[in-house]
Amino acid sequence: MALQAKDLISISDLLPAEVGEIFDLTARLKSGNRILADEPLKGKTIGLLFQKPSLRTKVSFAAAMAQLGGIGIYLAPNEVKLGEREETRDVARTLSRYLDGIVARTFKHEDIHQLAKYADIPVINGLSDFSHPCQALTDLYTVKEKKGGLKDLKIAYVGDGNNVCNSLLYICAMLGVDITVASPKGYEPDRTVFKSAVESGKNTGAEIKITHDPSAAVSGADVIYTDVWTSMGQEKQKAKRIKAFKGFQVNKKLCSKAAPEHIIMHCLPAHRGEEISDECIEGVHSVVFDQAENRLHVEKAVLLLLLK
Repeated sequence: MALQAKDLISISDLLPAEVGEIFDLTARLKSGNRILADEPLKGKTIGLLFQKPSLRTKVSFAAAMAQLGGIGIYLAPNEVKLGEREETRDVARTLSRYLDGIVARTFKHEDIHQLAKYADIPVINGLSDFSHPCQALTDLYTVKEKKGGLKDLKIAYVGDGNNVCNSLLYICAMLGVDITVASPKGYEPDRTVFKSAVESGKNTGAEIKITHDPSAAVSGADVIYTDVWTSMGQEKQKAKRIKAFKGFQVNKKLCSKAAPEHIIMHCLPAHRGEEISDECIEGVHSVVFDQAENRLHVEKAVLLLLLK
């Protein structure tokens, strides 16, 4: 029971069978499986090396380690100052002598790669400007859980083509799930990621599309997904982005075009009244907080497969 790669930097590091193994193990862990009682990671310690503020990633990984019998140590931005106070390669080598794994949340994706290159221990991407693999794993696990499977489903992602969107494209293409991304012009997902997803989708039957029309994306969708229009580090662009994303809010009018039994997802934090209306995030179709809970269970599975 292990993953082929030492690290989890991107969804593209995983094989489809490994994603299935993560999902199966997640379901067992969530059900209160005997695995937890055995404390399989007793004596293990991970470092939570963060350059950005965090609620879900920080707490869920720390709680996951505790529930598995291990320990999580939080390394705040001002304590390490990755690449400033000390070179990233030196941080990676030093932490390898103390810890059994690193969860890194960075501004630059390259910093995750550098940590993984020089660390002798597993490095897990807890978010970078390019990807958010643990979130995407959680998202598709949640869809599978709520819909009873992934076959013949259509996901509509409405909003910024950001790190979460990139990871969703990778995993949907890998698992054969149709996804249409609706973003304003100039805010589409990474072009290389999109092309890779389209090619991968040819082998799995996944239809991968980009549009500038939110209504077209949501039409008949089983899942509506959105994220903030302005991510951390983009605060100076907020006014410009709010103007550019006018008409891209997930609200009752837009959701009326989806399949009757659609679900609404958001990786949080949410800016209510911007990318999503209050009535949608609080409505009967919302699974946002079940989705948030599933981060804990998915991360327990990832930790077990990488550290055990």
